[in-house]
Amino acid sequence: MKKTTPTAPEAPRDCPLCPRLVAYREAVRAKEPTWFNGAVPSFGNDSAELLIVGLAPGVTGANRTGRPFTGDWAGDLLYATLDKFGFSKGTFAADPNDGLVLTGAMITNAVRCVPPENKPVGAEINQCRPFLEARIASLPKLKAILCLGKISHDSTLRALGLKVAQYPFGHGTKYEVSANGKPVILLSSYHCSRYNTNTGRLTAEMFEAVFAEARRAAG
Repeated sequence: MKKTTPTAPEAPRDCPLCPRLVAYREAVRAKEPTWFNGAVPSFGNDSAELLIVGLAPGVTGANRTGRPFTGDWAGDLLYATLDKFGFSKGTFAADPNDGLVLTGAMITNAVRCVPPENKPVGAEINQCRPFLEARIASLPKLKAILCLGKISHDSTLRALGLKVAQYPFGHGTKYEVSANGKPVILLSSYHCSRYNTNTGRLTAEMFEAVFAEARRAAG
């Protein structure tokens, strides 16, 4: 795969960079032509002080709806928590037309296209990282980054030019790093997937504790 340096923080909807993801996206499109079926753009605006970085779109979630974490269980927990901590206005209805607005926050993904079995491979994560780098660089008011899961955590560190070994992933980890020439708090949580919540690896209380830190960091 050839690496690219995007001029914008969003991948084109029909991004051609990862052959395996393109093939999977097209196979899903053939079965479900009314779905979004593309590189899912970030949700929020460039005045965000908190950037939330997920893993990748879910096939029946963001790949279907075209909005991060919209249409699956992970989004139900994430958006309820965003609301609780004052990062959104409106009512989340798992529909991109529900009128929900993020306030002081943006949601993006480490990988913008849906991967088979929700598992992107290393080359795909690397290929998509320039979009994450550009996304971070586009946020002049950024004060905190919240990574959901280890892949998100590691890719964000690399996007910031940092060594993964020096900032190990763990639920509730908190590091002081630099982004855009300014200090930023890097927080991480277990991913809010149905598997993690069903097994008790992640509880709503654990998730909210990380968001309480994010709220303090974002101001």
